[in-house]
Amino acid sequence: MEKSIKLAKDVYKLIEILPKEERYGLSEQMKRAVISIPSNIAEGAARESEKEFVRFLYIALGSANELDTQIEICKELNFKSVDSNQLNQIQTEISTISKMIYGLILNLKRRIKQ
Repeated sequence: MEKSIKLAKDVYKLIEILPKEERYGLSEQMKRAVISIPSNIAEGAARESEKEFVRFLYIALGSANELDTQIEICKELNFKSVDSNQLNQIQTEISTISKMIYGLILNLKRRIKQ
């Protein structure tokens, strides 16, 4: 969950430099997606069953994919204020977190079947 909180900080830093006209469009979508990742991990971990935890992890994974798409849109829009290295670094973080979430899902599913 620590990595997803760092990702949230990095995305919020990115949002600060997006053009003002994006503050309530793309920016708001990115905020919702990035906050959803650690929030769903935490909520799922607090649930009574591993099956419920898996469900929340899938939601977090979906939010990570949504955020990755939004970052890709930023790349395509080629905002002058945004460094492409910053976008690439965020996408690398998203990829790492997604792999970790998916690995946890697989681990929990194995334990559920036992």
